[in-house]
Amino acid sequence: MDKGNGTAVREFILAGLSELPELQPFLFVMFACIYTICLLGNMAIIFVYKFSPNLHIPMYFYLANFSFLEICYVSTTVPKMLSTLLTERKMISFHACAVQMYCFLLLGSAECYMLAAMAYDRYNAICRPLLYGAVMTKRACVQLIVSSWLIGAVNALIHTALTFTLSFCGVNKIKHFFCDIPPVLELACADTKINEITMFVICSGVIIGSFILTMLSYARIITTILNIHSDLGRKKAFSTCTSHLIVAVLFYGSGMFMYVRPKSSYSMGTDRLVAVAYAVIAPLLNPFIYSLRNSDMKIAGKKLLCQICLVQYPQSL
Repeated sequence: MDKGNGTAVREFILAGLSELPELQPFLFVMFACIYTICLLGNMAIIFVYKFSPNLHIPMYFYLANFSFLEICYVSTTVPKMLSTLLTERKMISFHACAVQMYCFLLLGSAECYMLAAMAYDRYNAICRPLLYGAVMTKRACVQLIVSSWLIGAVNALIHTALTFTLSFCGVNKIKHFFCDIPPVLELACADTKINEITMFVICSGVIIGSFILTMLSYARIITTILNIHSDLGRKKAFSTCTSHLIVAVLFYGSGMFMYVRPKSSYSMGTDRLVAVAYAVIAPLLNPFIYSLRNSDMKIAGKKLLCQICLVQYPQSL
């Protein structure tokens, strides 16, 4: 049916990552493996933090919270995507689509400001070490985490409410693997100009605003690092910060491409690939970048593994 005709839509069809049947088993296996690794890796970070008293400092407090957020974030899209790859009936109800969109936007927006909070923590640790303990108190850390979630909740509520108060009739096939704003707006049989303006303005504020805050912290960090005379100290500081920067650039870059651009530039084939970058690949990289590049995390993980296996940890490591 043509858009604008027919009865009100009660459910949507998700196109998924690919509509080629021969590719779907391969995609299912690949993304099932990615999802499993992502869950296990991020849960391992939380486990190591919780049972390693020497890691109970702001940097690892943020990392544990970030890992929890990543577990929730990737779980809003990948399980449904995997189910659509297995079955011919690729349906999602109207209300389930709204819930998925809300959760995805909530977690994505919270991640933007959590990355900014982590950059601010590193700025204080490297640029203002004498004041670090006074500035990054437990209360301040909790406030920054809670603020990230609140910003995400408000942002998600605005977009989800504006999107799902529109009329949907006739065409109900979402050309995506989850209920994101742009592909859902394409199906509306009402004027979406207000939605598009709101998405551009608010997403610009959330994504670009947090990106600027993050980059300001790293600019000050890089300036300070360049003034460190010790090669060892410079190398350690760079190692810690480059890992954070890699995740931030991937996440912010793909997010800006998706939400901060005119509607005329939308291409659902390209958008699906970009969405994989920030919805799946970024959460996958988190445990590898933050744990394998962090000596304290690796040592704490080895000690816990030795304790679980009832083996004495070799002090030479």
